[in-house]
Amino acid sequence: MKILMLSSTFPYPPTGGGTQVRTFNLLKYLSKRHQITALVQRNEDVTDAEVEELGEWVEELVVFGRPKPAEAEGGILGKMQRFSAFLQQGTPPSVLHLYSPDMQQWINEAVRDGRFEAITCEHSVNEIYVQPDWQERLRTVVNIHSSVYGTCRNQLETGTSENNLRDQLNLPLLRRYEEQYCSKFSGIVVTTEDDRRQIREFAPKAAISVIPNGVDFKLFPRRISDPGGQRLVFIGAMDNRPNIDAVRFFSLEVFPKVRERHPETTLELVGAKPVAEVLELQEQPGISVTGRVPSIVDYLHKATVCVVPMRTGFGIKNKTLEAMAAGVPVVSSDRGLEGLEVDGGVPLRALRANEPTEYVYAISRLFEDRKLRKQLSENGRALIESEYTWERAGELYENVLIGEGTSARSQT
Repeated sequence: MKILMLSSTFPYPPTGGGTQVRTFNLLKYLSKRHQITALVQRNEDVTDAEVEELGEWVEELVVFGRPKPAEAEGGILGKMQRFSAFLQQGTPPSVLHLYSPDMQQWINEAVRDGRFEAITCEHSVNEIYVQPDWQERLRTVVNIHSSVYGTCRNQLETGTSENNLRDQLNLPLLRRYEEQYCSKFSGIVVTTEDDRRQIREFAPKAAISVIPNGVDFKLFPRRISDPGGQRLVFIGAMDNRPNIDAVRFFSLEVFPKVRERHPETTLELVGAKPVAEVLELQEQPGISVTGRVPSIVDYLHKATVCVVPMRTGFGIKNKTLEAMAAGVPVVSSDRGLEGLEVDGGVPLRALRANEPTEYVYAISRLFEDRKLRKQLSENGRALIESEYTWERAGELYENVLIGEGTSARSQT
């Protein structure tokens, strides 16, 4: 099968973030049996070596430069102009600023010439390149990593919005936007049941398939031994708004209370591109901010507990899957555990917490109980091995592309 995969994110190396990890591993699986053309955008951080290495995995790699956004008008006038454009055009500024007319021309010509049997949009931002009538010529699939409407609504409901007034105004427009683009595709893929329910509101008759992420066990082997101690770790890109909110909430509202009970506790915030709001947290006793590190798994293996205190952000969380694969006990919020069965009728695989007192209690239990840590380590790893492999995700994705659904996880 000849498949065109569209990605505005350069999906290599597969350790750069959730979008890169998911896109590369699905691409890698599909390339075993299909002819893959990857159409990607490259920013200044991507090296020539990385371009060459990604090219080894596909039949054809077509690379475009990432568009340079026009100078944005500042102040109230600029905000009003962007909102007016969103209102009239129906497409969010976050999608428009990545749009490449050159890519659009390449795709249009390829579809006109019948070069491909299927097109995938790896992340919903790429939906802008697909025309509604293409469904009649070939399979068109959008791989939605998380609902933009659902995320915005969640931020407003939880008080974690960066700009409450802006998001209140944008919310109905985001709903309209997702309703419109979902109707263009012959197949829709999401990562969790929560997102499936959200997208179902927009597209009641659509074929929606739930395909979670996986873990590369070579990159995240289970640790050999429990290090003990009182060492906490959070893993994530430190310029990502949901991650920024999570580490600030935990560092300012939870961590001091943990230190009251366990004064030797440390917290490492591990991830690339820490913004000022994150860097200032290391002024708190016991907190360090690492920036980019050579090996995330080394930090996981040395940690007593991995915390995933997400308060917003829909979709399955790679950071949770990777910590469980590494055999590290996890204490996480409902958002951080989205899509995972970890308690309530199944073997205990992680501890759930949403309020500061719940985090303190769960972390203290794990600090004090080696057997409980061992239980979560073993059960968490077993869950990832059985349910969250890239082989399984790739097989489900392949079924969507050839129009066969995705077994029990397909909802049509």
